[in-house]
Amino acid sequence: MATANVRDVQPADSGGRWRLPGMPFYGEPSVRGIKGNRRLVWPLAVSVVASVIAGWSASSSATAAVPTLPSAVEDYSYPGAAQILANQNITLKSGDGNIVLADCASGSGLVQLYSRAATPSEVCFKITGPTGYLALEIPQVYNIKGDDHAIKATLSTAGTVSSVDINKNAWTPVGEGSAPGDATLLELNATGGTAAPAGTNPTPAVGTLAVGQPGHPGSLACTATLVAPQWVLSAASCFPPATGPLGTMAPVPAATTATIGSHTVAVAEYDTYASDRDLVMVRLAQPVTDVTPIPVSGTAPAAGENLQVVGFGRTKTEWRPSSPHSATFTVGTVNATDLAVTPSTPADAVLCQGDAGAPALRAKGNGFEIVAVTGHSGQSGCLGATDTATGATESRTDDLGAWVTFLRTTEPGWKTPVLVNGDSSLYRSVRFGDGSTAFTNVETSYGSIGGVRAFATAGINGDTHIVALGGDGHLHHVFVPQPTTAPVQAASRFGDVNDAGAAGPLTNITQVATVSIGLDLHVVAVANGRVYHAIRHADGTWTKFGDVESGGGAGNLAAITSVAVASTSGGQLQVAVVANGKVYHTIRAASGVWGTWGDVAQAAGATGPVNSVAMAGSGGDAQMVIITDNGAHQYHTIRYASGSWAAFGDLAGVWGQLNAKSAGGTVINGELQLSVATSDNRVLNVVRHADRTWSAAAPVDLTGISGSHDKVAVTATYNG
Repeated sequence: MATANVRDVQPADSGGRWRLPGMPFYGEPSVRGIKGNRRLVWPLAVSVVASVIAGWSASSSATAAVPTLPSAVEDYSYPGAAQILANQNITLKSGDGNIVLADCASGSGLVQLYSRAATPSEVCFKITGPTGYLALEIPQVYNIKGDDHAIKATLSTAGTVSSVDINKNAWTPVGEGSAPGDATLLELNATGGTAAPAGTNPTPAVGTLAVGQPGHPGSLACTATLVAPQWVLSAASCFPPATGPLGTMAPVPAATTATIGSHTVAVAEYDTYASDRDLVMVRLAQPVTDVTPIPVSGTAPAAGENLQVVGFGRTKTEWRPSSPHSATFTVGTVNATDLAVTPSTPADAVLCQGDAGAPALRAKGNGFEIVAVTGHSGQSGCLGATDTATGATESRTDDLGAWVTFLRTTEPGWKTPVLVNGDSSLYRSVRFGDGSTAFTNVETSYGSIGGVRAFATAGINGDTHIVALGGDGHLHHVFVPQPTTAPVQAASRFGDVNDAGAAGPLTNITQVATVSIGLDLHVVAVANGRVYHAIRHADGTWTKFGDVESGGGAGNLAAITSVAVASTSGGQLQVAVVANGKVYHTIRAASGVWGTWGDVAQAAGATGPVNSVAMAGSGGDAQMVIITDNGAHQYHTIRYASGSWAAFGDLAGVWGQLNAKSAGGTVINGELQLSVATSDNRVLNVVRHADRTWSAAAPVDLTGISGSHDKVAVTATYNG
């Protein structure tokens, strides 16, 4: 959906990742020239590169090196294992944190064992969760007593590895206790325990990532933050390095999950940023819809600023805490891609293993925004650590909004591209399911056409087509290819629709409407007060403009001022126009034959003088919205497949009293997605559900759009 130009990309690092053209290399905030001959469609990002670079340049005055610190990724290695080996002659390797060494005198409910090699010979463990895993090595084990869990012990006897079910709350002889030969205990697996009380989390969008089966070889864990219903942001070092162009999704290791709020969700795929930042965007297999995401900030961090860091890593006393810890850290050195932070409140706050991916948050309104993400930290004070360094290194996120938005547009399913003007500039965004938007300037992305006077949009499969009336009086067309994480070659600049080699010349164009029928784009324009129709075919060729009223046979109407189109079943093109304060309707059959104009008021009821009209097809039906009385009233009707009309319904009961300037709509899964631009510079969105009820009106976030907004267009595309 909101895609940008096809541009050459250039190698960014030795890891094989490819950068967006113009994006600076590490430590180089200026724009670089384009190199190489790889090509990549990078939706949204190209159009904001200039502002991204400006943000980098303005905030990169600090040149001191950010200190090198240990990784803050949780590798599940047992805390303090070296000291335990020295003290007790037992090797604790790794685990999920739910089986921990315990003092045998600390009480009941422990797993106990005896070993002739351990000092002392009695060794005890406590299982703190409903399940648990621990890899260890204790030679000469001969007796194990279970607790209330179902426990399997993996042992090696004379080179043969086997598992033994341990009796609940009773002793089970193993090794020399059951047969000749010493046994070395290798693993404890526990299941079937009572669920632990849920931890408290005042920041529910911050959760955890478990990469691989926790505690098993190669598994890792990090903190992660929900930034969209189906995406979490974390540290790239929690995953194997991705290769290929930036934006290429990588498959996840088996058994990888994210826990956000009360939900543990499988992870589908991920994309790591270039090697100068320890960042990854992770797509969840299913969205989390009852937790409010935390957005990525667009404001650079400043030295001396206080940020709140929230993580699920080790603490001074816990290996795998069930609740997050939070502390205030002060920003020190700020570089182009990262920054250093030191603890402030409390002064001895620690960021440990498992805090990689922890967000550094700035308070904003009633919530937070993500300024940076933890990658490395001093381990001083962390459970089992011997490191003496403090503080942390954070990867900046304030200039990566385009990357985050692009990846969201690649999600499978329906999308709703929206066009809104800001004076004579045109802006485009995908409106996501949660209502969020990220507008970018269309002419910046696809070439200047001297400003935009009118515009329309239509979706064909996953591609978005835009037709705009430029300052030169010509119609211009561009198609935005389906967002994809693979390199794609595609059209990328506005082309002149009125060129003799395209749809042909028209003069005095005032309005335009577009809709797709199959793989063809139908364009209907108002020129000199008359209606003309053209088709852009799937192969890029055009059927030239024809006069709908005289040549098409629909009949003559005078002084047409507004036009709307919809496609309905059977390849029908339905057209509505406003002439002399009335709305008229006709149909072009799939055969190309036009019907005559019909006065909609005769079928749907009389209203005040009509100013503009919008339409959207839904199966065989066409839904219509009109704006009347200079914007004071708005009405909705349906032209059914049978040819009958519903009576006009007043939309004041849907979005309240307002003065409307224009409306645009599309239908997704039987639901009308309707947007209206108002005289007080707002754009509102409502949904008419299949059961004929309406949603509450929701404002469209117009951040990034300057000027007055009096025009809106909406379409639908599908990512397969």
